[in-house]
Amino acid sequence: MSTGDAFETLAIHAGQDPDPLTGAVVPAVQHASTYKQDGVGGLRSGFEYARSGNPTRRALEECLAAIESVDLAASAQADVRGLAFSSGLAAEDAVLRGICKPGDHIVIPDDAYGGTYRLVSRVHGPWGLEHTAAAVSDPQAVAAAIQPGRTKLVWVETPTNPLLNIGNIEALATIAHDAGALLVVDNTFASPYLQRPFNFGADIVVYSTTKYLGGHSDVVGGALVARDAGVAETLTYHQNAMGGVPGPDDCYLVLRGIKTLAVRMDRHSDNARAIVDLLVEHPLVTEIRYPGLVSHSGHDVAKRQMLDFGGMVSFRVAGGEEAALNIVRATRLFTLAESLGGVESLIEHPGRMTHASAAGSPLEVPSDLVRLSVGIEKAADLVADLRQALDAAAPHQAG
Repeated sequence: MSTGDAFETLAIHAGQDPDPLTGAVVPAVQHASTYKQDGVGGLRSGFEYARSGNPTRRALEECLAAIESVDLAASAQADVRGLAFSSGLAAEDAVLRGICKPGDHIVIPDDAYGGTYRLVSRVHGPWGLEHTAAAVSDPQAVAAAIQPGRTKLVWVETPTNPLLNIGNIEALATIAHDAGALLVVDNTFASPYLQRPFNFGADIVVYSTTKYLGGHSDVVGGALVARDAGVAETLTYHQNAMGGVPGPDDCYLVLRGIKTLAVRMDRHSDNARAIVDLLVEHPLVTEIRYPGLVSHSGHDVAKRQMLDFGGMVSFRVAGGEEAALNIVRATRLFTLAESLGGVESLIEHPGRMTHASAAGSPLEVPSDLVRLSVGIEKAADLVADLRQALDAAAPHQAG
């Protein structure tokens, strides 16, 4: 890669040279499960069996490594490796099993994604992995949660899901490294276009590619990118040994989504600002969780480490859970559905939906919380839809 390669250019071209035989400008979707060998061990282009490698998957993984490391020096870029998985949780599982062993300890956010909490506490907990939850917005709390000699990972979401708290990646990287641990950043909410954690010292970046990277609500996938060659080799081994890899069609859809990631994220961010302007003025809204607001406790950190503030917005309402449920039922353009990051706008009730697995735990989310994934429709239409839903819920709250 030349130093002139920008994110937007790499997203379209990295790992995606025109086919040398046909001239096709789009990578082929290669469905073969096995590959002819020219003699025992004589592999053509390095492929032997599709669990271990696939040309379409390799194109995606090369693109992921390129866009994640665009700001790094060329010597550092050489060690960065992207790995694709069948889901975001499969990618997370590979990190946990690849880096940790029974008896080890990790630190996780105290408002982590419900699926991450379930994986850590209910799958890896019985296996022998211990965890402590700490506020990622408070570096001192994270430092206090570390168990010297036992903590192997500091796991961070920033912004967090669903409360959109902000972690200072640089400060948390220093804390993790001083303790001999690795810093893992779940960058799903921000995407590699808006935030590149390697710039601030992160060791591993994790994604649900189902979300903004795919961008069209038509694929399930995950990815991780590691910046150290040794760590990358370990995780590559686990990717193959555990086998949670995506099929070529899924890789193609994510790769296609990445091509338009930059322009989509710009529009997501613009539309989210318009939604926040509505929420700020509406009397039913009691709290807005959006790092683009100057009043947000993590605004200054987010402004420093993010290009923009993204398309995710959460808010709390007067009237408690009943009012929140009335709002999510009343929208017309905002579709009531789980997931996020697609071109269409989604609305959900985290306590009953995406974060139900955290109910009754220290990570339980407020019952009056509503989460929005703001899409790329006309902003005025989205504002009008959410306004009518808020207005419709207000009489219920008043009564």
